[in-house]
Amino acid sequence: MERKILNKLIKWKNSPKRMPLLIYGARQVGKTYTALTFGKQYYKNTVYINMEGSTEIAAIFERDLNCERILRELSAKSGQTILKGDTLLIFDEIQSCERALTSLKYFCEEAPEYHIIAAGSLLGVALNREKYSFPVGKVDMLTLYPLDFEEFLWATDNRKMCELIKECYEDFLPNPLHDTAMDLYKNYLVVGGMPRAVSEYMDTKDFDFVVAAQKSLNDAYIADMAKYATPHETTKIMAAWASIPAQLAKENRKFQYKVIKSGARAYEYETPLDWLRTAGIVNKCIRVREGKMPLPAYADNDSFKVYMVDTGLLCSKFEIAANIVLSSSPSFDGFKGALAENYVMQALVTNGISPYYWSSQGKAELDFVFQDRQGNIVPLECKSADNVRAKSLKTFISLYEPAYSVRVSAKNFGFENGIKSVPLYAVFCLKG
Repeated sequence: MERKILNKLIKWKNSPKRMPLLIYGARQVGKTYTALTFGKQYYKNTVYINMEGSTEIAAIFERDLNCERILRELSAKSGQTILKGDTLLIFDEIQSCERALTSLKYFCEEAPEYHIIAAGSLLGVALNREKYSFPVGKVDMLTLYPLDFEEFLWATDNRKMCELIKECYEDFLPNPLHDTAMDLYKNYLVVGGMPRAVSEYMDTKDFDFVVAAQKSLNDAYIADMAKYATPHETTKIMAAWASIPAQLAKENRKFQYKVIKSGARAYEYETPLDWLRTAGIVNKCIRVREGKMPLPAYADNDSFKVYMVDTGLLCSKFEIAANIVLSSSPSFDGFKGALAENYVMQALVTNGISPYYWSSQGKAELDFVFQDRQGNIVPLECKSADNVRAKSLKTFISLYEPAYSVRVSAKNFGFENGIKSVPLYAVFCLKG
């Protein structure tokens, strides 16, 4: 599967200021596969070291943190020569070995000519829990997300459709294949972007296999909760995770602790929610009181929404049959908005955008608002169908007079009264 992060990895390889690279991301999002593929394509050889459960590897780092000695012993252990600039050295599950993580500082300072990528599925969680010494300022960092809709189109042999969508977006011309693109979007809602689910879809076109892969992944996440938290914490983390479909199915999608458990309070579940976020399996969207620059200055951290990192996982947890989504059955209407909103949040975050949502004293609520690269405040309203009456968007425009606004819906491309109409399938074109 082709991933957009590859371009960033190439820039990292060629950078004169390159430091060891840490790749973050949820479990099974493709970190190891991507690093190995990158090594195969752009280096003479790749040395892969899995830190998890290996006492022999851990012992190499325990003695001291002399880079040349570590490299000699890793070379002997792997049976491969580690060459300056020509070998990609991959440390996988690095959170399992604190000394290996600390060694990245010394590789940065004493052996920068060696190319090192480190990855870990629960790296953020482990750092918080174990209070590891992090090599601040001595590593580069990237995050890998599930495949976005563009990458999904690449993987499913729909690259020409992808190019057509981008052309229509640039010129805001109607897409002549709009209905076909909407059908592909619905497929993506069901499959999502987790590589295993996408692979099952590519190989079988059988949604039962896709759902089985998603449920297996959900089970793996739950197992991680037990592994990287105390029993008391695990119960609360699982409860918060399990509540997300119900949180998003509400008309008001603001996260409410009472949905987790009657009488629940914020102080009980702030840490469990932070665990889910640092594990990379949820995205948090905070409310802003004002639609003005800079948005973080107006953040109301007590009011927020929580979305799943992958819309396919959300669809699976809703237990909605694929044919209901694909046919736009009326029985899907109650969940259509939640999936569309989760999908848009996922796309924005993947594109490096930090979205907020805006509400005004209960009178109006806008799904998303963000700052673009030019410093403009961009309001975005998300509609799951082609009904585009947008009272909240009009209220925001009246109050803050943004340079332009975005309405995402099932309608084709268009531009009217300062509002860009973007079809749901084209959200990947939005840039921060």
